[in-house]
Amino acid sequence: MDHLPAELLSGYRNFMGGRYATETTRYRELARKGQQPQTMVIACCDSRAAPETIFDAGPGELFVVRNVANLVPPYEPDDRHHSTSAALEFAVQSLKVKNIVVLGHGRCGGIRAALDPSAEPLSPGDFIGKWMSLVSPAAETVTGNKMMTVGERQTSLERISIRYSIANLRTFPCVKILEGKGRLSLHGAWFDISTGELWIMNRETGDFERPEID
Repeated sequence: MDHLPAELLSGYRNFMGGRYATETTRYRELARKGQQPQTMVIACCDSRAAPETIFDAGPGELFVVRNVANLVPPYEPDDRHHSTSAALEFAVQSLKVKNIVVLGHGRCGGIRAALDPSAEPLSPGDFIGKWMSLVSPAAETVTGNKMMTVGERQTSLERISIRYSIANLRTFPCVKILEGKGRLSLHGAWFDISTGELWIMNRETGDFERPEID
């Protein structure tokens, strides 16, 4: 019989003897009553930028959906499969979250791929290329700016894509209506893997700023 990787089993043992042991009541309450998170986080698949770790969240506190480059597609009610849109619909309509945070991060592989038009597809389906085409207009503009360094172009598109995703969130009727009523807040944030810094998007100007942390 195949087994899980040893490091996963070891981590599970640590979890059962550590966090689960100290929060057993909380887990059992969540199992009995269901989840009621106040915040949804749309984050990247990158293993270095886990929202639960960055925000030190406990069980049941965050509803997280992760995809390549933390993108939100525009509202498209067709017969295709829309994973991120489905998660958004569930969070807003069923869980009734009060906040949605689009969390980007530095050194994002998806953003790097969007900035390299000469990159060869990883598969015949080119799923990453098609997905990253959501930010193609911005990628083309940033790539064309030769006054910026490679690193500056990368960081710029990582942050611009967050603004793109927030704009796309507002194309969903349920999001636009609830935000208009003051029952839902949209936020953007960018995490620097190298330094651990968190930058918050100013909702009025779109600028990314460091929050004051005591």
